[in-house]
Amino acid sequence: MPFGGYFEELADKREMPHDRSPASPLTLRVPSSPLTPRAPSSPSTPRVRNRRRSAEALAETSRPNESHLLVHDRDKYHSMLIRAYSSLWMVAAASVVVYLGHLYIWAMVVIIQIFMVQELFNLCRQAHEDKRLPGFRLLNWHFFVTAMLFVYGRILNRQLVNTVSSDKVSYKLLSGIIKYQMVICYFLYIAGFVWFILTLKKKMYKYQFSQYAWTHMILIVVFIQSSFTAANIFEGIFWFLLPAALIVVNDVAAYIFGFFFGRTPLIKLSPKKTWEGFIGASVTTLIAAFVLGNLMGRSQWMTCPRKVIFVQEKLYNPPFLNEMHIQLISRNLQDLSTGWLRCDPGPLFKPEYYPLPQSVSQLFHVQEIAILPVQWHALCLGLFASIIAPFGGFFASGFKRALKIKDFGDSIPGHGGFTDRMDCQMVMAVFAYIYHQSFVVLEELSVDRVLDQILSNLSYEEQESLYTRLGQIFHERQFNPQP
Repeated sequence: MPFGGYFEELADKREMPHDRSPASPLTLRVPSSPLTPRAPSSPSTPRVRNRRRSAEALAETSRPNESHLLVHDRDKYHSMLIRAYSSLWMVAAASVVVYLGHLYIWAMVVIIQIFMVQELFNLCRQAHEDKRLPGFRLLNWHFFVTAMLFVYGRILNRQLVNTVSSDKVSYKLLSGIIKYQMVICYFLYIAGFVWFILTLKKKMYKYQFSQYAWTHMILIVVFIQSSFTAANIFEGIFWFLLPAALIVVNDVAAYIFGFFFGRTPLIKLSPKKTWEGFIGASVTTLIAAFVLGNLMGRSQWMTCPRKVIFVQEKLYNPPFLNEMHIQLISRNLQDLSTGWLRCDPGPLFKPEYYPLPQSVSQLFHVQEIAILPVQWHALCLGLFASIIAPFGGFFASGFKRALKIKDFGDSIPGHGGFTDRMDCQMVMAVFAYIYHQSFVVLEELSVDRVLDQILSNLSYEEQESLYTRLGQIFHERQFNPQP
C-alpha cells in the first residue's frame, strides 16, 4: 500500500488533535512510497487507538442549542397558529366528551391508547421484513387486546356489568367473565406466546424477538401507565380532568414563555426548552391548580364518583330493598349514563372560611375567604405537574433523538402524534391515582362505603343472602336483647 503511512498519520492526527509538537507546528508529513522503508515501531511505545466518536455527538457539539430556540425561529408565528388551531379543536372535542360522562371519557381514553400503540408499533416496523412474516403484525394487536382486558378488568371490576347488560343471561355472562378474568387473560397471553413460537422463521429470529420485546415494552411503559387514567375517571371526573388540565396548562405556558422570553437552554434532549419557559410554566400551573380546584370542586358533575350502577328494573331491584334503601343507594351510586349527577359532596368539597387580615379586609371590603380543602390537594398535583411531569416529555425527546425522528406521528397538525401529546399525561395519571388512593380516600368505614363494597363485589344472589342473614340477626336482637 503506497499511501498506507499517510492515511495512518491522518487518522492519528484526526483522533488526537492536541498531540502537536510545539517546536515544529508547520511540519509537513511526506507520504511514504514503496521504495521508502518505514521505520519500525518501537515495541515499548505501542500505538493507542481511540474510539471514534458517534455522528450524533459530533452534531451536538457543532450545533449549539441557541440556534434551536423559539425566539430565533423565523417561522414561529406560523407554527404557533397551526398549534393553536389544532389545540382549539382538541379542547372542544374533549369538552363535549367530558359533558357526556364517565363512560364516554373512558372510551376516549381507549381510542387515544389505540392511536398511541399504533404509532409506537410502526416505529420499529420494517416493511420488507413484515412481507416475509404474514400475520405477524396481528400478533402485536393480540397482546394489546389481552393487556387491555387484564388491566381494565382489574380496574373497573363490576362497574360496567349492569351498564352493558339488559337481561339476566348477559348479566350472568359478564359476571362470569369478571370472576374468571385473570384466567381468561392468562390463557390469551399463553395463546399469543405459542403463536409467536410457531411463527419463528429462519434468518428472521433477531427481528422477531426484537419486535416481541418492543411490543411488551410498549404495553408496560405506555399502556399500563395510561390505563391509570380510567381508574381516576370513575373516582370522579375531577380526579381525571384536573391533572390532565394541569399538564395542558403547563405545556401551553411553557410554550408561550419560551416563545417570547426564552433565552437560556434548559436541557440538551429538548433544544427548544428554556429555563424561562420552565419557570414561567411552573408558576402558572400552580396558580391554575388553585383556581381550577375551586371551580371544578363546586360542580357535582365533576366530584361525584361512578362506583356502581343501579338499574331501576325488577331484575336488579331486589324485593328486599324498600324505597328508603333505594334512595340511600341512589344518593351516591349513580348509573353510568349521561344524566346529570347529584350526590352529597364529601368534606373535601365543602368550603372552609378563613378570616383575612384587617388591612386586607379594609382594602377589599371582604372579611373572610372561602377555600375548598381539595384546593390544597390541587396544589400538590400542580407542583408535580410543573416539576416532575415534564421529564416524561424529556424522556420522549431523548427516545426520538435515539431513533432520529422528529415526532412519533403526524395525526395532529402542529403537535405530531398522539404519543407526543400524551408523554407527560402518562406520568401524571399514575401520580394522580397513587396520590388519590394514598392521601384522599378515607379508610374509615361508613354506611355508604360498606354499601358500595357490597354492590361492587357481591352478585344479586349474594346480596339477597346477606340481606336475609342481616334480617335474622336484627330479629334475634329485637326479641333477645343483649344485657
